[in-house]
Amino acid sequence: MTHSAISAMLNSYVCKSDKDCSNALREIMQSVALLALSRNHFFNHAAFYGGSALRLLHGLNRGSEDLDFSLLEPDDSFTLSSYADGIETEFASFGLRAEFSEKIKLAHTNIKSAFLKSNTQAQLLSIGLDSSLAQKINAQSVLKIKIEVDIQPPPDFATEIKYVYQPLPFAVRSYTLPNLLAGKLHALLFRSWKSRIKGRDWYDLVWYAGFHPQYHLAHLENRARQSGNYTDSKPLTGMTVQSLLLKRLTEIDIEAIKKDVRPFLRDDRELDLWSKEFFQDVFSRLMPT
Repeated sequence: MTHSAISAMLNSYVCKSDKDCSNALREIMQSVALLALSRNHFFNHAAFYGGSALRLLHGLNRGSEDLDFSLLEPDDSFTLSSYADGIETEFASFGLRAEFSEKIKLAHTNIKSAFLKSNTQAQLLSIGLDSSLAQKINAQSVLKIKIEVDIQPPPDFATEIKYVYQPLPFAVRSYTLPNLLAGKLHALLFRSWKSRIKGRDWYDLVWYAGFHPQYHLAHLENRARQSGNYTDSKPLTGMTVQSLLLKRLTEIDIEAIKKDVRPFLRDDRELDLWSKEFFQDVFSRLMPT
């Protein structure tokens, strides 16, 4: 039987399409996973960051697929598998089913990864979604949430304790907003695009410019030096960041970044304003601290 708190969470979403339903389930599962990690003392050793941290802790108006974390201190021996039982047990206590599996990587990397998987339609039916809506979802569809932990965090960052109240009250350690923005700027400036640019990075930058435009310059520099993207002997400056942003702007296709972020929005009319001139104004509002 599904816990009443989970049903209440589902009722807080407006589910009119299969996309709406899947996004609602993803956020419910993310919240339960965070609760499980909190109860298993994960946040004594790590902090939450990335788009999901903005969404779940600060009200960012877009969905996010992954849960991203950073250890507080470097630790090559860290493993996510030690939290598997606690996470699956927590899900079961709410009448939910989720399979946890850690990704085994052949090459050494600073990122440890795992996945939470659940049958989308079956899970939604179990938590009380109207069957007429659930039938619109492919019965074989699997919802996957990637969990990633940076085990070699760059220095000079600050964290804070934030409180989450659903499905039950619990505490989460998170990067502070200036450090979250530093991480976002690093991703936007230096992320390898491969086949698809991340419009979500640009959407988040707009949010920061409007609500919390201060970024921690030293942490951004340390991230860039660690990744090998900034090797100048001179310290990184706010003017250099502005120049790098303007250069990046010349390399993007505005319509492509809109297309990437659109599936994560309930109302995409806010993208109508996006243009290179608009992003120049966004950049001008960012302030190093």
